[in-house]
Amino acid sequence: MIMKQGKLQQQIQEYLLTSQTVMSYEQDKYTPYQNYLYKRALYGLKALTKEELDTMCNKKKKRITNVYFKAQKVINTLKQRVTIEYTNNLFKRFFPKSAITIELIKNSEVDINFKNTLNFKDLNIDKDQIITIFIEEGVLPKNFLSLTKDPNQLPRLK
Repeated sequence: MIMKQGKLQQQIQEYLLTSQTVMSYEQDKYTPYQNYLYKRALYGLKALTKEELDTMCNKKKKRITNVYFKAQKVINTLKQRVTIEYTNNLFKRFFPKSAITIELIKNSEVDINFKNTLNFKDLNIDKDQIITIFIEEGVLPKNFLSLTKDPNQLPRLK
C-alpha cells in the first residue's frame, strides 16, 4: 500500500511538471476597435481611460455622452420588448382563456419612462443582438461590421 501511494504521488508530480495545460478563453469575432466602439456606446465615458479623458476635448466628451444616452434608451426599449414577450408567452401558456391574458396581450407597448433593470443574461440577450440593434438605431455606424482600424489613427496626407 505504501509503495502504491508513493508511486501515485510520483505520477501526479510528473504529470504536473510535464503536462502542457493550455487555457483557452472564448474570443468574440469583433476587432479591438469594434469592441472599443461598442463599449464606448454601452458605457459612455466610463469605458475610457483617464489618459483618454484628459486629452479629449469637451465637444467629443459631449458626443460620447449623447451616444451613451441614446444607447441606454435603445437598450431599455429592447429589454422591455423581450420582457413583454416573455410575460405574454407565460400568460398564454398558463392562463390562455383568462381576461387578464387577453388584456396583457392587447396592451403590449413599451413605456419610455419605465427603466428596466433586468440584466442581459436573465433576458438571454447577447452581444450580437445588442450590436444589431445599435446599428439599426444609429448608435453604431452602418459600416460597423466592416471596421478594422480607427480611421482617425491612419496616417493623413497633408
